[in-house]
Amino acid sequence: MKQITLILVIAISALAFKSDKPVYQLYDNMGNQIKYKDMINGIKDADIIFFGEYHDNPISHWLELEVTKSIHEQVKDNLVLSTEMFESDNQVMIDEYLQGLYSVKKFEENARLWPNYKTDYKPLLLFAKENNLHFVAANVPRRYASMTYKMGFEGLEKLSPEAKKFVAPLPITYDKELGCYKSMLEMQDTQGKAEINENLPKAQAIKDATMAYFINKYWSKGKKIIHFNGSYHSDNHEGTVLYLKNLNKDLKIVTIATVSQSDVSKINDEEKTRADFIIVVDENITRTY
Repeated sequence: MKQITLILVIAISALAFKSDKPVYQLYDNMGNQIKYKDMINGIKDADIIFFGEYHDNPISHWLELEVTKSIHEQVKDNLVLSTEMFESDNQVMIDEYLQGLYSVKKFEENARLWPNYKTDYKPLLLFAKENNLHFVAANVPRRYASMTYKMGFEGLEKLSPEAKKFVAPLPITYDKELGCYKSMLEMQDTQGKAEINENLPKAQAIKDATMAYFINKYWSKGKKIIHFNGSYHSDNHEGTVLYLKNLNKDLKIVTIATVSQSDVSKINDEEKTRADFIIVVDENITRTY
């Protein structure tokens, strides 16, 4: 009896500690606190789910895998994973790796992996491998984003037909007044830069347009795609989301965003409409890099 009582005391103490200092809280776009199961129910009918992360945030990465597992339970083989973190010219390499044609070591030696790949993105790739799911390398090759930053969209026209297969079809539609791009220009101004580079948001736009293109390419009726990207690419249903809507207006798209606050017990008013579901994370949480 004493042992059972001790176990109960420890369990209750643990719960009290968790509720006393939570590291994150989920909200809907009306500002209501919700449970994890509410978010899963809210995204289950979507064709495309955008999961907006903070790249260095462990809560984002933990929830990405949990959401993937939960949706996979519902749709099984109809789930497709897609990411910003892999570039389109690596698609063949990823497909070959998932087919077991070469070792993990060989793949990791040759793929252009982000510094936090092993802790934050490898679990997603391994989940796809273990469950025989397609995994989309959706982002534009970084050399072409750099080219856009230096020369604008015009620089992409110089690419060979073979190279253009890794980029959204040209010419790229671009609205410099869109909030996400306009704010990038304004940010340069507030930082006191002597010369504003108007190609900076264009480099962001080529990533958005290319990710949207490949998401749409790999989606078909009955499939469900979870796309993982930095929250800025999908916040306020702009960026990649807007490019995707322009490609296929009939898609049902649901977004998840990550924000950080000093107090997670309520969501700041300006964050409520950032996405359909918002993960509010304690701003003091340890970062992954």
